[in-house]
This record gives sequence, C-alpha cells and structure tokens, in this order.
Amino acid sequence: MNRTVILTIALLISANILFGQEQRRRADIRPYPESVDVVSVTTFGAKGDGTTDDTQAFQKALDSFGKLGGTVYIPRGTYLLAGSINIPQAVTLKGSIESVPSHNGIRNEGLPKPGDDGTTLLITGNRGNESAAPAITLNTNSTLRGVVMYWPTQDPEKIPEAFPWGIAMRGKNPALLDIEMLNPYNAIDASKNERALIRNISGQPLRRGIFVDGIYDIGRIENVHWNPWWSMKPTLFKWQKENGEAFIFERTDWHYVLNTFCFGYKTGYKFGASSGSRGACNGNFLGIGADACHNSILVEQSAPYGLLISNGEFVAMDGVDPTMVVVTEANRGNVRFVNCAFWGPCNQNAVIAGTGTVGFSDCIFVQWDRNKEGRAAIQAKSGTIVVRGCDFMSQAPQVSIDEKVSRAIVSENTVKGKVNIINNGKNTYVQGNIGTE
Repeated sequence: MNRTVILTIALLISANILFGQEQRRRADIRPYPESVDVVSVTTFGAKGDGTTDDTQAFQKALDSFGKLGGTVYIPRGTYLLAGSINIPQAVTLKGSIESVPSHNGIRNEGLPKPGDDGTTLLITGNRGNESAAPAITLNTNSTLRGVVMYWPTQDPEKIPEAFPWGIAMRGKNPALLDIEMLNPYNAIDASKNERALIRNISGQPLRRGIFVDGIYDIGRIENVHWNPWWSMKPTLFKWQKENGEAFIFERTDWHYVLNTFCFGYKTGYKFGASSGSRGACNGNFLGIGADACHNSILVEQSAPYGLLISNGEFVAMDGVDPTMVVVTEANRGNVRFVNCAFWGPCNQNAVIAGTGTVGFSDCIFVQWDRNKEGRAAIQAKSGTIVVRGCDFMSQAPQVSIDEKVSRAIVSENTVKGKVNIINNGKNTYVQGNIGTE
C-alpha cells in the first residue's frame, strides 16, 4: 500500500472521529446554559404538556434566586398557567424564542398554531374577572422574553370573554422583549413604573393593547404591532372595532414610542388625563401607524410640552363618523404632526377643539369627504390651529376655521383643484396657498 493511500485513509478516520465527537457534544448540550445563574422550570416540576398546571413550578423557579437575581429558562413546550406568577427583582423569565414568531394558524389553515413550536404559555387564570391579578407581573429590573402567550378559552367566533391584564410592569426598569401575545383581552399594563422597556411585541389584543399611566421617568415602546392574526370572524372583529383601544397614554413624562402599528380598533392611540395620578402625556412618537380604526388618534388631554408625532400613517374608514384625528374640548396642551400621511374613505381627517394648539406641518392628506357633503379635511372648532406646507389631494374644502378659534395660521399649502379655506375666524393668517386651478 503506497504512502498516499495510507495518508488518505488516516485523514478519513480522523475526520470520522472528529465528526462523531462533535455529534456527541451537540447531543449533550443542555437546553439552557449550565450556570449557577440559570435554572430550568422543568427542574422545579414544570411539565410543559399543555394540561398540567405549571403555575407553582414556575413560581418556585422564579423565587429560587432570592435577592441575587438570575434567569429562569423555559424549554420549548406548552405550559398551562391557571394562576398568576410574579417575576421577582432582577430575575429574567426566558423562553426558547429569539425573535417574535407568528402563529396565525387558527385564522389561516396550514400555518403554525400556538404550541406547534417554541415556548408557549397557555393563560387561563381569572377568567371573567377583568380586575383580578395579571397573569404575569414584572418588578424592578425583571424581564420577560422569548415566549408566546395564548388564551385558549377565547372563542374566535364570539364576543370575547374578559380577562385581567396579561402582563403588568411595575418598579424600575422592567422589560418585555420578543413576545407574541396572540389574543389577550387586555395585553400590557405599563403603568406605575419608571423606565420600562417594551420592544418587539406582536399580537391581537381584543379590548386594550398597552396602557401607560403614572410614569415619572422616561419609558420606551418600540416595534409593537397589533394585527388581527388570531381572528377576523365577523362577531368578534366587529366587537373589537367598536370597543378596542390599541395604545392608551395618560400621565407619562416624555415617553419615547417608535415603530408601532395597529389595525381594526375603535381607537388607535388614545391620550387622556390620568385616572390614577395628576397630569397627561407628553412624548415623542416616531413612525407610528393606525389602520382601519374609527379614530386613529384621540386626544382628550395632552401636556403643555406636547405630543410630537412624526412620520405617522393613519387610515380611517369604519364607524359612524370615521376621522383620523379627534382633539376634544378638554384638551389644553400641544399636539404636533410632522411629515404624516392621512388616507382612506373617511368623513374628515381632523376635528380640532379645546384651548390648546394643534399643528400640521409637511403632511399629506389624500382622501376625505367621502359622501361629497362639502366637509373640510381639517375642521378647527376652537383653540389654535397651524397648517403649513401640507399637500391636499382631494377636490374638497381643505380647512374650515370656526368663530371660536382663537388663532389660526394656514399658509404655504398645495392643493388639488381650487384653494377652498372656509375662514370664519377673527384672528387668522391665511396666505400663500396654491392650487392647480
């Protein structure tokens, strides 16, 4: 046997030995890192079979670190939580999912359903009691990430049953990351905390999506998408569009909100006076969207420092009087829209009241006055209105200014057809608007 053949055989044998060692090494990998800082819920008795109540096993695992903190890992499986769990300070509860998954197989046959893959939590506790304890509560420096949350007793063809909040965020710096909340009645209570982080969340909340109130230090909400992935059956979806509120902001000091979206709600983004403390919302809202809502934006109250809304996209077409932006009589603060687009077969794009200031700059208004009634795209009833550098693309009145408006500036806008500004105000500046006719 020559040296070349012997060398070839030796190399093949060595490769096979190394391959076998690698395969054995992979087979020996635990489903969670081996560390004193990480434990598995299965070690504490969780079954993950979808029928055994794993609530107590989860809580034992979460409490096992004491005050030192650590990570509780949930291996892939389906875990029934018939009660509520509390994630202690500095503890992370982590599933097997590294980015937000999609499980819309209940709506669309042939696609993945909850429990088909990854880590799924079945939530059944406190059914019918909206004011009961949340399914999961986070505290200071605690985190929930990488799981699917599913409410299996909800019927996709019926008016939904009430449940308490799926998640409540308390303390300082709680975090939610990479979570699919497929069909919660109430999804996330993000009140009474400081610097909460909500990032990469998707699902179809039926009554309320995210509720923010009592925040005295900056909170962050990023990449949250509420879409009807679970059910668009007529009875349920009609109820959702008549009652649902996707994002609710009350007292919060300078919230940062980026890349959020909702589809099919009564109200997309609601800004109100606090129900639990004093004050209202001010914040920075970039790249937000609302589609197929009765009202995309409802402002009942805003802080003097303002709601700064940039690069938004808003569509209204449903309900008795579909309107993208409604600012009520109660508002005393500032609301500013910059580089936003408004379209869809609505009655009007904005109705403005109150004593505050509302501004639209470099915005696009595509459709309004769907029934050809002579309605203006922007209807100013009272307060101060500023409309500058916008493009109006339908041949209908662009802006109407009522007698109760204290100040109005409508300038340097472009319109399709004739400029038609209905001006009944006493303290107005209407100048430099150009049409195609």
